[in-house]
Amino acid sequence: MSNINNSNELEFNKNLMFFRYKSLEDMLKVILYSSQSPIGLIPMLYHTYKNNKDLLFIQTGNIGGITIHYFMPSEKISKKFIQLKRLTGEFNYVEHIGLDTLSIYIPILELEEVNLRFPKF
Repeated sequence: MSNINNSNELEFNKNLMFFRYKSLEDMLKVILYSSQSPIGLIPMLYHTYKNNKDLLFIQTGNIGGITIHYFMPSEKISKKFIQLKRLTGEFNYVEHIGLDTLSIYIPILELEEVNLRFPKF
């Protein structure tokens, strides 16, 4: 049974790519770019912990492989949204969705458990 689980996990992981970003600003550019595409799909932003550290990540792609974009912030995540300004790419952590029509309000979704095997860090 263990070999079957390991085999399934290896099969799943071979279609994953992981990109670790140096800054949250760079990772948020993926969301900004996606929101401006003709399809207009905005990836969800997930928050979890790995090795007792905060971890923010988004998932992109479907056909041919999935990319996990992630960033490990040095500060504790305490707000529920990120306000991302469409024109400048500037961002702020905020508690609620605001009224700025030139911003995207990205919910930070709190995950209890994740079955992704992130690269070691």
